[in-house]
Amino acid sequence: MKCYICAEEGKSTDAVAMCIVCGMGLCMDHAIRHETELWTGGYPFPSEKIEETLPRILCKYCAMALKKGKPKGG
Repeated sequence: MKCYICAEEGKSTDAVAMCIVCGMGLCMDHAIRHETELWTGGYPFPSEKIEETLPRILCKYCAMALKKGKPKGG
């Protein structure tokens, strides 16, 4: 698999990861590591945030979309 973003730029670079949201193949230069918060607790609530995070790989497009969706001050 080749990096999708590199292909858009006319380059041919092997992908080393896939975006967890859209599945786009990504090279080391275009893979964005995002630490996702983890929560524990029963439904519906209470729940509490766990100190550890879970690493996820995102493309630049999905990283921007997730950043825009965050509430202000959070």
